[in-house]
Amino acid sequence: MSATLVEYDASYLEPLVRLWREAFEFGVGVTDPHPLSEQREYFLSQVLPANQVTLALLDSRLVGFMAASRESVCQLHVQVGFHRQGIGSALLGLAKERSSGSLWLYTFTRNVRACAFYEKHGFVVVERGFEPNWKLDDVKYSWSAQTRGGI
Repeated sequence: MSATLVEYDASYLEPLVRLWREAFEFGVGVTDPHPLSEQREYFLSQVLPANQVTLALLDSRLVGFMAASRESVCQLHVQVGFHRQGIGSALLGLAKERSSGSLWLYTFTRNVRACAFYEKHGFVVVERGFEPNWKLDDVKYSWSAQTRGGI
């Protein structure tokens, strides 16, 4: 069964924030000390206005989401337990289709599942750094339709 991709609907705000928190903690292996209310406010004030948010639904249940612009992928998360079912690939494919021909994104180096996922989809490391808020090493990835064999 494949997920249906739909544009953001505010009725999914609470499940989205919970999915985001759970997927982040699972992928990065940390416990986020911030209240969910702060994450909800960050999503509404920072993520949503600057990105097109797409939801991945299975029978109206939220199983993933992506926040992306034509230049970058800000967030891409799949519900824990639903990995390796093509949900993230479908979301990332949509980001590539909507892009201006290239995309960049950041992830934490300790999120080895995410790093392998992006590399499998043609992204290459262009920069390594340190994210001061989380005090974790991160990596910047880039993808180009011209150098990576298209969409």
